[in-house]
Amino acid sequence: MHFADGVIPEEYRRYTSLKAGFVAALLVALAGCLVVSISLGAADIPLLDVARSLLGLSESQRFDIIIWNIRLPQALASIAAGAGLAVAGVVMQSILRNPLGAPITLGISHAAAFGAAFSVMVLGSGVMASSNVGAVTITSPVMTTGSAFVFTVLTSGLIVLVSRARGATPEAMVLTGVALNALFTAGTMFLQFFADDMQLAAMVFWTFGDTARASWSELGLIAGVTVVASAYFLMNGWNYNAMDAGDETAKGLGVRVERVRIVGMLVASLLTAVIISFLGIIGFVGLVVPHMVRWLIGSDHRFLLPASILGGGVLLLVADTAARLMLAPHVLPVSVLTAFTGAPVFIALIIKGKRI
Repeated sequence: MHFADGVIPEEYRRYTSLKAGFVAALLVALAGCLVVSISLGAADIPLLDVARSLLGLSESQRFDIIIWNIRLPQALASIAAGAGLAVAGVVMQSILRNPLGAPITLGISHAAAFGAAFSVMVLGSGVMASSNVGAVTITSPVMTTGSAFVFTVLTSGLIVLVSRARGATPEAMVLTGVALNALFTAGTMFLQFFADDMQLAAMVFWTFGDTARASWSELGLIAGVTVVASAYFLMNGWNYNAMDAGDETAKGLGVRVERVRIVGMLVASLLTAVIISFLGIIGFVGLVVPHMVRWLIGSDHRFLLPASILGGGVLLLVADTAARLMLAPHVLPVSVLTAFTGAPVFIALIIKGKRI
């Protein structure tokens, strides 16, 4: 394709417009899903009343309380968490050149589970609270969340350090993550063996990702980190495209491959750590969404990254809404539904023979 005298070929214009249209369609779908999600639940709220409440024109105090105190923060937490996990998955798969690159496959999620179990069992932080299970109470949610965050950060740092010692190769990062995955799984099982009934219930329950755990303050932190990390990834879209062609090609184009790989891995890991430490483990979003979007629009990171951000938000928001309705008035943790649906979708994509 030859660009002469600044004239953009029609084929390239069509190429970019179709992908940009897909991203725009995802944005519209996300806005629509947000309004529908807020309206559905044990107490249904008409869509018009939802719109009025969001615009500050509501005449029902009851609807305002349900929307602003319960459903809106949960829906926004789903969007922020889904977007963050999906974009982290895209970056991990790109810089590691491994289709299985994702927080849940690199030991980061299991490090958070071990951190929470360590806090409950060793630090005596109590048992984990839930908006859905009244029998599970807590004495120190800050300690439990903080412990999970510390272990995820330590795991991310260890992966980067080991890979740096080996020259920041994708293989070194992946193998280190697999080893840490096994290590933290064994550590969590060891703590569970010595736990009493309530401690064991707390450890197990914490692993259930639940977006209802996020208050407005926690939502603000998750959303802020997601926005900053996503902006960094979007600015490096061309670098990731170059790295997809191979390290030597990328270096020939002026990309500082080792630095881009290490910083990208660290930012993606920190983003995942923040989300998991507040909401628990939510699997398959960071693994499946990038492959679904790549299957639909290709591997150009200029479009793959924003589409995955929006697609992750849509997927987790829809899953969270479905989980809220399936067993109403009981609420199913969203991580259970994402695992049930994510595995078959991933297998289907493999069978189709696309880039996985």
